[in-house]
Amino acid sequence: MRSTLSNLPTFLCDKLTQQYSALAEQIADGLCEHLTCLRVNRLKSDPETVKSCLQQAGFKTEALPFYEDALLVRNGDLSTLRHLSAYSEGLFYLQNPSAMLPALWLQPMPGEDLLDMAAAPGGKTTQLAALCGNKAQITACERHPIRAERLRFNLERQGAGSVTVLVRDARQLEDWFSFDRILLDAPCTGSGTLNAQDEADSAHITPILLKKCTTTQKALLQKADRLLKKGGRLVYSTCSVLYEENEATVMPLLKSGRYRACPIDPDRLNGISLLPCQIPEAVCVCPTDCFEGFFAVALEKC
Repeated sequence: MRSTLSNLPTFLCDKLTQQYSALAEQIADGLCEHLTCLRVNRLKSDPETVKSCLQQAGFKTEALPFYEDALLVRNGDLSTLRHLSAYSEGLFYLQNPSAMLPALWLQPMPGEDLLDMAAAPGGKTTQLAALCGNKAQITACERHPIRAERLRFNLERQGAGSVTVLVRDARQLEDWFSFDRILLDAPCTGSGTLNAQDEADSAHITPILLKKCTTTQKALLQKADRLLKKGGRLVYSTCSVLYEENEATVMPLLKSGRYRACPIDPDRLNGISLLPCQIPEAVCVCPTDCFEGFFAVALEKC
């Protein structure tokens, strides 16, 4: 039987094998899994209320130990959940568990100035607003007008009234802006979220795309450095498992001596399968039936 790894394009197969050796097959198998997960919106509801709504509609939910607001739905899909009144009322947001990690690690506080550098469609932005109880000033950048409209729609539905949307490329923000905390969920190849059973989905990851993504990531990170206050926190994340987009992008900041990587609370990693990572404090999530492949690191500006 042909292995899942060998079904991937040669470029991606070689990249995973070079970086992860025997674990590459496990990653490829994880990329075949499909899941449905949601995040309870604390601005409008709570886990017990959302669980009750889903149970009444015939859905079976499963809590994830790393985050009390994360619920897996084993007997439903995104389209069926979108028909629920609880969804249209903004009681929950459909979001992969891995994508919930960056906002948690940013540790936003009420009264702070926050920046989400690549905000659409708004999953992490609305999570930040919920974590702060709408009591932090959040600036959300999205350079594409249509995606910015989708962002505004989701912010309104979720009741995230503390967010200002800028239809701008975050790389073009003036350096006089200043933020206590910055979330950079950078554009990437999506190597951790593709469907390994769909040849077209994986075929888009090419050397040209990888180079384009790393160039953009580095430019965004350099801008984040200029906008972050001393003592501030920056979370850099991608939905990729490739070294070039993750550790290699962050290493220059750490080597400069102006940043330190912050350890992650072990409770926030409970139940998460991790891949080897060359930055000890960073996390690279292995794709499984519950989590997509993901990288995140929290940095503090000295």
